[in-house]
Amino acid sequence: MTTRAGFVALIGEPNAGKSTLLNRMVGAKVSIVTHKVQTTRARIRGVAIEGDAQIVFVDTPGIFKPKRRLDRAMVTAAWGGAADADVVVLLVEAHRGVTEGVEAILAALDEHSNPKQKIALAINKIDMVDVEKLLGITKELNERRDFAETFMISAEKGRGVEDLRKWLAKELPEGPWLYPEDQIADLPMRMIAAEITREKLTLNLHQELPYQLTVETEKWEERDDGSARVDQIVYVSRDGHKGIILGKRGETIKRISRASREELSEFLGRKIHLFLQVKVRPNWLEEAERYGEMGLDFKDGN
Repeated sequence: MTTRAGFVALIGEPNAGKSTLLNRMVGAKVSIVTHKVQTTRARIRGVAIEGDAQIVFVDTPGIFKPKRRLDRAMVTAAWGGAADADVVVLLVEAHRGVTEGVEAILAALDEHSNPKQKIALAINKIDMVDVEKLLGITKELNERRDFAETFMISAEKGRGVEDLRKWLAKELPEGPWLYPEDQIADLPMRMIAAEITREKLTLNLHQELPYQLTVETEKWEERDDGSARVDQIVYVSRDGHKGIILGKRGETIKRISRASREELSEFLGRKIHLFLQVKVRPNWLEEAERYGEMGLDFKDGN
């Protein structure tokens, strides 16, 4: 039997649906999904099996105009993920069309991709526009660049995703599988746990605050009864932020902790005891160690 294996990078603007598509392809939640833009920080990999092929997805942070060190490190990680992949899929939101951000990505693609790579176009959220608009966007994008293939999908509803997965499997190089069959993500469980908690914080808090915080899984202790104790620290840059996260009489942090614990237990299929602490570190955005915990390179933020 001939097997295939390789890396597929999903690139696009923040909120284009990359994380939703990754989770749909893999069939499990390995990437943070929220209604807030720019929530994916590290190059999270999900592994999907399609026939004799193993597809390793690289979910890159959204590509945008960076302002801070963290932003710059995220954009560098995104382009790094694209450059290293066998196949690149550019996601564009159907209802937004060719935005300024998409224009910038198209312009940068030649610089950051390599000639051997196949680059496919996936127009996402197709249920949000009529057929005429959809065909117009498809035509415009294909006139800009010679894409290997174009797919019209709804990552959220699963429409067109199977066709994309089958095509990707066919395009990967021949070779042995890169991961054991039962391994859906190569991220350590500590990082996935931190991402789940960060997602809950993002969903529950004020618009600006999520980008001023990070979550680290400090301890992971296996217990004899099959459960695990997980201790996490939420780092914020100001005292005022700590108060927002804790909430009145600690209600907000309890709600976040409960939601995170439930999802983590469901994800792992066993009981998790989760303990959250909030700490103020005014300069965490300038600490190399925090970037390492997020899977980013501190130097890329220069």
